[in-house]
Amino acid sequence: MSEAQAEQLMQQMQMLEKYFSDLSQREGTFLNILREATASIESIKSLDTQPESETLVPIGMGTYIPTKISSNAKIVINIGAGIAVEKDFHSAINYLEARIKEVEVALQDTVAKKQDAAGRLEQGKAQINQLMQSTSPPNS
Repeated sequence: MSEAQAEQLMQQMQMLEKYFSDLSQREGTFLNILREATASIESIKSLDTQPESETLVPIGMGTYIPTKISSNAKIVINIGAGIAVEKDFHSAINYLEARIKEVEVALQDTVAKKQDAAGRLEQGKAQINQLMQSTSPPNS
């Protein structure tokens, strides 16, 4: 293997490592979205069973205001692009469950890509090790 090929292999490895890192971050983001959506569904369900309850509302910088929730059976959901819609409890849960399914599909795709990248990284490391062994002088 020539020096140019070795340099190209090293550049490919660096790109693969960055790609793998990006996929790992994306995977973490999807997992956070899943946790948040699941928590939202559980909160909506608890509001349905206990219509009046006390809670803390975050107002920023770790500051909260105690408040009472007097449920009127409506939930406001941000659907993207700064648009929010009002839904009843059942519709809100259905919407969130549909979003969870979409995120799960994206997560599975990301995990598959991450596994592929990990395999290609291992192959590249093996090639580099092979190159290093072939270029090192034999021990006598």
